[in-house]
Amino acid sequence: MATSCPIVTDEVSEMVAPSPDTLAYSFTLPAGAASCRVARAATRVVLEAHGLEGMTDAAVQVVSELAACACRFTPGEDVYVSLRYREDALRVILYDGHPRHRHPRVAEACEVRRRAALRVLGCVVRACEGEWGFGEGREPGGGTRMWAVLPGWGVRGW
Repeated sequence: MATSCPIVTDEVSEMVAPSPDTLAYSFTLPAGAASCRVARAATRVVLEAHGLEGMTDAAVQVVSELAACACRFTPGEDVYVSLRYREDALRVILYDGHPRHRHPRVAEACEVRRRAALRVLGCVVRACEGEWGFGEGREPGGGTRMWAVLPGWGVRGW
């Protein structure tokens, strides 16, 4: 029995208008010099398209800081970016390929270096009454997962 791909008609597919509740984007960037600029521009466009212009300045700063850190720790590799809006909060996650060190002192020194690289991020997130952190990536292949949560009510006061 042969089957065919369904044909989409106007009756079948209705475009869902962008809204805060439909904000869910992921993209991969090379860990290079232009990636921070691309991540900032993409974040700005996504937030504006979903009616979250009031979060743009804080979110763009957070994405920029996370992307810059990821690119510093894994030059020449890929960086994965995820933007989600749930429960009146923007969730930003970046994965880079930097593995966790096995030696405890080296791992601690690396964490101190990463935390120092994310000083500005910490200031922005605290000012927005959000949360941030980093740890071992949950994805196959390891790496590092960095994240920040910006609550809408906190960002509006920023």
